Amino acid sequence: MWKEDLIDLNVSRFFEISARAILSLLIVAILMAILAGIGCTFYDLRLILRNDFQSAFKTIMVDMLTVLAMVEVLRTALAYFTEGRVKVTYIIDTVIVTILTEVMAFWYKEMEWQEVAMIILLVLSLACIRIIAVRFSPRRYREDL
Repeated sequence: MWKEDLIDLNVSRFFEISARAILSLLIVAILMAILAGIGCTFYDLRLILRNDFQSAFKTIMVDMLTVLAMVEVLRTALAYFTEGRVKVTYIIDTVIVTILTEVMAFWYKEMEWQEVAMIILLVLSLACIRIIAVRFSPRRYREDL
């Protein structure tokens, strides 16, 4: 029995060290993607002088929201790195920001009412799930004990 526990402990430790090393590389990649997104946003500022304002501002707004989505992904990775678990609220925030980015991209296009209704339903359901996740958080249960 003692040998099995020692092997399980070594495997668990190896997995944790490997996951942290891979996550560190992922965090560096996310930071580089955020920097590239910021660079693209500043580069797209030239569109204001060349194109009409609506299309230029739409492009810049989508760029900014994409960078914000990447920031949310970074928050999720950092939360896992520090706490050893992924917070559902961070994932939901990332999805909401991504959906809003897509909504902004299609802002000036004609959409069927069914598509608009599906997007509204999706955002409302994600908001409800986020409220439930905050309300029934494991941290909150630990504080109550």
